[in-house]
Amino acid sequence: MITFPHRSRNFLQSLLAATLLSTVIGMLAAAPSQAGSITLRETGSTLLYPLFTQWIPDYAKLAPDVTLTAAATGSGAGEDAALAGKVSIGASDAYLSDRVAAKNPNILDIPLAISAQTINYNLPGLNSANIKIDGPTLAAIYSGTVTQWDDPAIKAMNPGVTLPHQTIIPVRRAEGSGDTFIFTQFLDFSTETGVNEPGYDATISGTNVGTVMAWPKVGTAISWPDVAAEKTATGNDGVVKTLAATPYSIGYVGISYADQITKAGLGTAMVKNQDGKFVLPTPRSIAHAAARLDPRTPSYERITLIFAPGEDSYPLINYEYAVVSKRQPDAATADALRTFLLWSISEIGGNSAKYLKPVGFIPLPDFIRGLSEKQIGEIAEVKSE
Repeated sequence: MITFPHRSRNFLQSLLAATLLSTVIGMLAAAPSQAGSITLRETGSTLLYPLFTQWIPDYAKLAPDVTLTAAATGSGAGEDAALAGKVSIGASDAYLSDRVAAKNPNILDIPLAISAQTINYNLPGLNSANIKIDGPTLAAIYSGTVTQWDDPAIKAMNPGVTLPHQTIIPVRRAEGSGDTFIFTQFLDFSTETGVNEPGYDATISGTNVGTVMAWPKVGTAISWPDVAAEKTATGNDGVVKTLAATPYSIGYVGISYADQITKAGLGTAMVKNQDGKFVLPTPRSIAHAAARLDPRTPSYERITLIFAPGEDSYPLINYEYAVVSKRQPDAATADALRTFLLWSISEIGGNSAKYLKPVGFIPLPDFIRGLSEKQIGEIAEVKSE
């Protein structure tokens, strides 16, 4: 086995990335020259939408023959549209369950980047305090068993903070959402006793037993417990606006909406991780979590990154997926889709800091990028049988 010193290894990785981008540029140069001759439609994740809106104008300069469109309809809608063959790309923060994947063997879940979810709140006078919260308490809030901000469970995590005796107003997504999938997975994993260890099982976990405060359901759309004070909102943008307009509220928001959260003056919670440490979502804490669970990713790349071990790991991170069919109607469309997806995951293309930093994402590690490249290589024209 050949080994490389650190500087040489970094050079080799840069060379490989440049080689991939050169290949993509070559594919773009060989594409038809007629402007807008191929349309690739994307719909789904509101968390991914800000990234697509950055990609679209720049990619149009590279591939004027391709029209790329994006719509923020929610991960559930994105998955459904991709499964039905209505769009080229279904953007989702959630992977397909094993059951759905088995019924749709031609559908691929391809990670494009790594993102995170923040827990935000509107506590007058405390929005700059970064209050601390954990999964079991969030589960209790969203099940209606913890209803006051000065509940002993919250006070115990925040010594020295004067919490108001006010009703907590939990805000959740109204539509099928990958953010709901991420959030409910966190509630599930953080309240269980280790039945489904995070990072090992790509199956959406169900009811757990032997827990302190079990969270029974996980998914993009679930039957939520009835909570008298709760509010619903559509999209991440809707959640931010609802939180801003609702004192004493709490909710979950995709990190790509960090600028809107800041402008709204909302607080961002420190969340307790698997090692018992309270951590803020930063590029460093997201990367730490990703590094602990990325190596477990299987070839089909459907896996949770929620609640990763490590004292510096932020517990709410995930892959952002392109849900696509490997069977395309013609060779030109297949080539255009492969080329765009390869560009989107390239460190010198769509995975560069220019695009990811503004939305709080981090690039795919080399190992995961390699898996995504292999899956992208499966996309081809449907051959008549």
